[in-house]
Amino acid sequence: MDSTVEWAVVDSGIGPLLLAATDRGLVSVVFHAREAVRARALERLAGQLGAEPAECATGRLDEPIRQLAEYFSGGRREFRTPLDWALTTGFNRQVLRELAEGVPYGAVVGYGELARRVGQPGAAQAVGAAMGANPLPVVVPCHRVVESDGGLGGFGGGLETKRTLLALEGVLPQPLF
Repeated sequence: MDSTVEWAVVDSGIGPLLLAATDRGLVSVVFHAREAVRARALERLAGQLGAEPAECATGRLDEPIRQLAEYFSGGRREFRTPLDWALTTGFNRQVLRELAEGVPYGAVVGYGELARRVGQPGAAQAVGAAMGANPLPVVVPCHRVVESDGGLGGFGGGLETKRTLLALEGVLPQPLF
């Protein structure tokens, strides 16, 4: 694996996000990245990638940070930053790539529809598991996957975070307060 993993914590419209990148691209986005969450996430990344994460050293996170800031300010509708898919494999990777490429800003897709798109029409629950294991939330927009009856479904960052992201994209009305 890569000998360096760089990380930074940035403020966003949904609280602090931990971003991590290898020389291949953005590899991880972690919600609610306060101290305890950050420490666990960095320890997990070290184990998964076989490299000790270092706080932002080369500027490899500059572009993802800039693009996320633009997204949260309403000025960006798609991310154009290299992604490192090292933390996902097989079916999960297939589903996440389809989501990243096939569900644009301001749109939603059902778990079952996403399963059909990757040729596994009976795999709606497995799609849900893939969303829960998404190492790149927001950038790979798992918040855009909803239940077929219009329910929000689950979300690793919490349903309030999912609602906020969908409101930002114009899918849901902005909260009253």
